[in-house]
Amino acid sequence: MLRINDISYSVEGRPLIENASVTIPTGHKVGIIGRNGAGKTTLFKLIRGELVLEGGAITIPARARIGGVAQEVPGNEVSLIDTVLAADIERAELMAESDATSDAHRIAEIHARLADIDAWSAEGRASSILRGLGFTYAEQKMPCSAFSGGWRMRVALAAVLFSEPDFLLLDEPTNYLDLEGALWLEAYLGKYPHTVLIISHDRELLNRAVGAILHLDERKLTYYTGPYDQFVRQRSAKRAVQAAAAKKQDLQRAHLQSFVDRFKAKASKAKQAQSRVKMLERMTTITAPEDAARVKFTFPVPEELSPPIISTEDVSVGYDGKAILSRLDLRIDQDDRIALLGRNGEGKSTLAKLLSDRLKPMGGDMVTSSKLRVGFFAQHQVDELFIDETPLQHLLRERPLEGQARLRARLAGFGLGSDQADTEVGRLSGGQKARLSLLLATLPAPHLLILDEPTNHLDIESREALVEALTAYTGAVILVSHDMHLLSMVADRLWLVKDGHVAPYEEDLQTYRKMLLSVDKPAKDKVKDKAKPKRPSQDAVKALRSDVRKCEERVQKLNDMREKLAKKLASPTLYEDGKADEAAVWQKKYSDVMNAQDRADAMWMKALEKLEKAEA
Repeated sequence: MLRINDISYSVEGRPLIENASVTIPTGHKVGIIGRNGAGKTTLFKLIRGELVLEGGAITIPARARIGGVAQEVPGNEVSLIDTVLAADIERAELMAESDATSDAHRIAEIHARLADIDAWSAEGRASSILRGLGFTYAEQKMPCSAFSGGWRMRVALAAVLFSEPDFLLLDEPTNYLDLEGALWLEAYLGKYPHTVLIISHDRELLNRAVGAILHLDERKLTYYTGPYDQFVRQRSAKRAVQAAAAKKQDLQRAHLQSFVDRFKAKASKAKQAQSRVKMLERMTTITAPEDAARVKFTFPVPEELSPPIISTEDVSVGYDGKAILSRLDLRIDQDDRIALLGRNGEGKSTLAKLLSDRLKPMGGDMVTSSKLRVGFFAQHQVDELFIDETPLQHLLRERPLEGQARLRARLAGFGLGSDQADTEVGRLSGGQKARLSLLLATLPAPHLLILDEPTNHLDIESREALVEALTAYTGAVILVSHDMHLLSMVADRLWLVKDGHVAPYEEDLQTYRKMLLSVDKPAKDKVKDKAKPKRPSQDAVKALRSDVRKCEERVQKLNDMREKLAKKLASPTLYEDGKADEAAVWQKKYSDVMNAQDRADAMWMKALEKLEKAEA
């Protein structure tokens, strides 16, 4: 169990965490959330003992191992599989000692211990992890020096997963993964045998891989049971109760102050007035929750072009005379929202370069609108910003004739206020750099916007703002992202890049997710999957429809009850003197209804899935 007791920590005199406490039970999987700059990564460093607390204490069980992803695996000549195997220090030391010693008794002890820790299956486990993170069997035998920094980060992640520490600390692990790798990690963490703490802004990961949320907000830590969507509901209810209590106290203060103001000069009422002054002084102020400043993105509006804006016929494209993609027959209109699916190395980046005119066709016909403007955002562009220049200077280079007031307004439209506008890029957060790169990509009001992993380093609020901006955008959008929530909210067409071709994917994202996760199933499970079940009878289908209808009615009824209870809890009269017990009863009822609604939602979704399978 991890105990965080009354800890405090400041950076350059600015408090990040103040008198924060929380207890995380052993084996729990917890998502840590909070705005960028709130101190989440600092909390990890405090847990690992890399920083010294100003106050309080953090305690973990004796001999418990804490593991996290290294900055990057060195680019040496050691193979990927050996790099991962070396992460299990005990196994590596025992294997080395076994090779070096000639003491038969010691060799027997070593082999007994190796059997205890399942050392003989280690290579298979390490290979499976690397495969899940996108490395082929051939690549696993290659040296680390053959891979870029982003891919070496995946090796570092594989190494810590393989070592299975008692406390696994992951800080935005999906930033270096594609959709396929992110889905694999989500499933893997669900089966991880020890405690997991994961900093993430990925809603799907926080809904599927963790069972609790630790919220770092206003320098405090608050623990919520349940996945992210349940956290949102719980926090909304808590804020409603807090706002109602603050409003009730304000009315009580006003009433007491009014009495004091009216009667403080009257001798006959002096004692009563003084008594109320003391009551006012003793009151502990209840602060109404503040609404956080809303993050937004303001994309410029392109003029409308005649469709299609891009069309290809029998196009092939590649490098050095070798085609990566061929027989491309594609059409893009200005109102398209397209998500590119496919494993790394299949050609998604090659297709993006073709469509953005960064790569010319090797054959076939490609026609683009003569007035077409394309905006392109890729993660590497964030790293190519001029770190010694300010965001305002970046815009001045692109728009030298625009006044500074207009350029500052553009920056503000991407959540970069006056302070950030004049701050050197090297001192900005990852999220602020990403927003600047997005602004530069959309500055010319493109008719086609190609986004390659745009949510990396963006917090949840910024991701929601990006969803809203893309939904309202009047240009075409092509998305490559590991963020399932973003894809499901924005994309209305799916293209699968596979085996050198690009074709529409007619199923939905959930089907694609299931398909990817089924790849690593044992062969006998796949045989079961292929066995065709008997088609249900009409009576069975009718019964399933009836179940769905009843579940839907139950969900609606509970939703109505929840709204009524929320209004009751928001009433100031509920918190008047002498009604504390009554308020507690109503809060308990609200909690019970929320839990019942979660169960009813789950039953409804299960009933819908059964019906869909029966009607398929």
